Amino acid sequence: MGEAQVINGINIDGLFSTVGAIKDNPKIAQFKFRAANKWIDATHSRATISGFYGAGKEDNSREPIIFDLDEPPVLLGENQGANPVEYLLVALSGCLTTSLIAHAAARKIKIKNVESRYEGNLDLRGFLGLSEDVKVGFENIRVYFKIDADIPDEQKAELIRMAQKYSPVFNTITNPVNVSVQLEKN
Repeated sequence: MGEAQVINGINIDGLFSTVGAIKDNPKIAQFKFRAANKWIDATHSRATISGFYGAGKEDNSREPIIFDLDEPPVLLGENQGANPVEYLLVALSGCLTTSLIAHAAARKIKIKNVESRYEGNLDLRGFLGLSEDVKVGFENIRVYFKIDADIPDEQKAELIRMAQKYSPVFNTITNPVNVSVQLEKN
């Protein structure tokens, strides 16, 4: 057997093997990701990610990953972590980038470098309950990509469109998703 073809750090043989396995058995495409959060003090809380369910089984192959969440002092925090809306921008950045790179690799497009930046506008009057006319979350989010690859700008723009189309995080925040929140009894 020959050496695996790797483009943009993606094992193409592994990618298409996974796609084929899912086509043969769609049940293995079902994943359940989980996170837990514990309040520490004031606006500081700590989230933990450990195992997940995917490819037909529980996966506990990685050590728990810890995320500290807090607010800057102007928002009554102590800068002990990024705030939750910043984590949302980080999640969007990772997912769009991963989608772009993987789909470029599947098309055998070699990427030299990708950089992106994310900005979101938020009016605190919504969060603070000061105005019913102000949205509680981001009013808008802007994403700017720089792609270094030996392809025309039209192809770069197509990669950005594909990243949006296939990014779970992008689609979760741009399309309504059911979220249930409930009190868990001891």
